[in-house]
Amino acid sequence: MYRTHTNGELNATKLNQEVTLAGWVQKVRDKGFMIWVDLRDRYGITQLIFDEERTDAKVIEKAKSLAREYVIQITGTVIERESKNPNIPTGEIEILVTKLEILNTAKTPPFTIENNTDGGEELRMKYRYLDIRRNPVKEKLIFRHKVSMAVRNYLTNDNFVEVETPYLIKSTPEGARDFVVPSRMNEGQFYALPQSPQTFKQLLMVGGMDKYFQIVKCFRDEDLRADRQPEFTQIDCEMAFVEQEDILNTFEGLTRHLLKEINQVEVEKFPRITYDEAMKKYGNDKPDIRFGMEFGELNEVTQHKDFKVFNEAELVVGIAVPGAANYSRKEIDKLIDWVKRPQVGALGMVYAKYNDDGSLKSSVDKFYTQDDLKQWAEKTQAKPGDLICILSGETNKVRAQLSALRMEMAERLGLRKANEFAPLWVIDFPLLEWDEETQRYHAMHHPFTAPKKEDIPLLNSNPGAVKANAYDLVLNGNEIGGGSIRIHDKATQAMMFEHLGFTPEEAQEQFGFLMDAFQYGAPPHGGLAFGLDRLVAILGGQESIRDFIAFPKNNAGRDVMIDAPAAIDQTQLQELHLAITHTS
Repeated sequence: MYRTHTNGELNATKLNQEVTLAGWVQKVRDKGFMIWVDLRDRYGITQLIFDEERTDAKVIEKAKSLAREYVIQITGTVIERESKNPNIPTGEIEILVTKLEILNTAKTPPFTIENNTDGGEELRMKYRYLDIRRNPVKEKLIFRHKVSMAVRNYLTNDNFVEVETPYLIKSTPEGARDFVVPSRMNEGQFYALPQSPQTFKQLLMVGGMDKYFQIVKCFRDEDLRADRQPEFTQIDCEMAFVEQEDILNTFEGLTRHLLKEINQVEVEKFPRITYDEAMKKYGNDKPDIRFGMEFGELNEVTQHKDFKVFNEAELVVGIAVPGAANYSRKEIDKLIDWVKRPQVGALGMVYAKYNDDGSLKSSVDKFYTQDDLKQWAEKTQAKPGDLICILSGETNKVRAQLSALRMEMAERLGLRKANEFAPLWVIDFPLLEWDEETQRYHAMHHPFTAPKKEDIPLLNSNPGAVKANAYDLVLNGNEIGGGSIRIHDKATQAMMFEHLGFTPEEAQEQFGFLMDAFQYGAPPHGGLAFGLDRLVAILGGQESIRDFIAFPKNNAGRDVMIDAPAAIDQTQLQELHLAITHTS
C-alpha cells in the first residue's frame, strides 16, 4: 500500500510504530549531516528526518535530491520530536525515515504553495490544480462539501427526493441569454443549457413526486460581473400541495439548520418585509439588516424653502451614519466624490453634522433653520455624533445611489461582520416590470410565477400594480434564495403569456408541453432555489464565491487553465452544419 496513515493523524500515541506515508514535499532543510522534510497531503503535514547516523547512506543521497512538490513515499519509525510544534496536530513527533521512493519529480511551481502565496489571482487560476494544494483553497472546497452534505441530509430527512433533470433542453426567450448547443443529428436545430430546471421540476409535481430537490449546475450567457460565473450551482427545490407559508417555514428550517450545523449560530428570527418596504427603507430588495441606517424620506421637511435641488427632486432621502459627525471637511469631500463616481452616479450630496451638544451644522445652512435640521434628524433617526447624508433626484435612481452609500459606510465602519448572520424574507414582489428598451412588460421572477389572487383583475387595467406570490431569502445583504408559488392551470398560464407579449402560437410553441401537462391534474405547487455558491461563501464568512468553486472562470468568462472557450476544428463545424465566415 502507498500509505498506512495520512500526514495529519500521527501523534505521540504512535511512538515507535513503523509507518508508511505518501505526499508532496512542502519544504526541505538540509544541514549536511541531517535533513528535515515537511511532507504534505490533504490532511496535514508530518516532519521527516534523515540522519547520517541512523539512516542508510543511499536513502540520505536520495533525500538530498528532493525539491518542493516532489511526490514521495517513505517508510520509517515514529519518534519524539526534539523541537515540538504546537501549531500542528503532528507537532510532537517526526518520522525517522528508513526507506524513500520518489514517485514523481516536479518542476519548481510558479508560485509558493503556502497559505500566504506570492501568486497573483490570474496566475493561480492558470495553475488552479496547484492552488488547490494550498490550505485556504482546499479548506473552502471541503467546506462546500460539508454544506452540500448538510443540505442533502436535511432535505432527505424531510422526505424530499433528489431527481436529476436534463442538461440539453429547449431554448426560451425569457430571462438571460441561453448557452446553445448545435445538434449534429438535427440539422439547423439547437439545444440550450438550462438556466434553471424550472419547467422540469413543475412537471415532476404534475408527476406526483410531491417534494423534489436537486443540487444542479445552471448556465447563463450574460455579461459578467466580478462575482458572477457563467455556470453556477443551485439547490433547486419544489413542493406540491403547499401555500407560500409552507415554503417559507420549510426553508427557514433548512437555513436555521445550516447556520447551527456549519457555523454553530442559533438564529430564531426571520423577519419579513414587503418588496415596497425594502425599497423604501433600504433602497434595494436584498437589504443587509445587521446594522441600522434606514432611509428617512425628507420631501415634506426639505421642499418648503428656496433650495432648488431639493424642490425639483422627485425624492429627497437621507441616512444617519453613526459616529461620523467628526468627519473633517476633507473626508466629507472624498465621500461626495465617491457618490459622484460613475458606478454610483449621484450628482452631489448634502450633509448635516449632528454635534454632541445637540446643534446641527449643514452644507446648506443658508436655506434651512435649526428647527428644519432637527426635523431631518428626526426623519433619519439621527443621534448626536451622527452625520446625516442626503441625496435627491428621480426615485428609483436615488434609492439605488443611497443604498450604495449605506453599504459603503457600513463597510468603512466595520458594521458588516462576517460572524454575524441576519436573514430575512422579502415578499410581495411585483409580478411584472416594464422594460423601456422593448416597451413591454417582463416577468420580474419568471413567467410561471402566480399572481396574488386578489390582484388578477388588475392584469388588464394596471399590470404594473399586480403583486406576485414570490419571495426572496436574504442573508447579510445577499439574496441566497428565491422562489414563488407557481401557476398550475392552463388558463391562467395562457393569460400570463398574453400579458408578456406572447401570441397564442408562440406560447404553444415555447411552452405547450407545460400547459398540456396542466390539463392532466396539476396540483398547487411552489418552490425555491438557493444559490449554492453564494450561500457557501456567506456561511464561510466571505463575499467572493470564486475560491469556493473548484475550477472557476475569470471575469471575462474564460477558463485560463484549459484555455476555454476555444475554436473548434473545421470538420466538427461541418458535422454540426455550421459555417464560420472569417473577416479580416
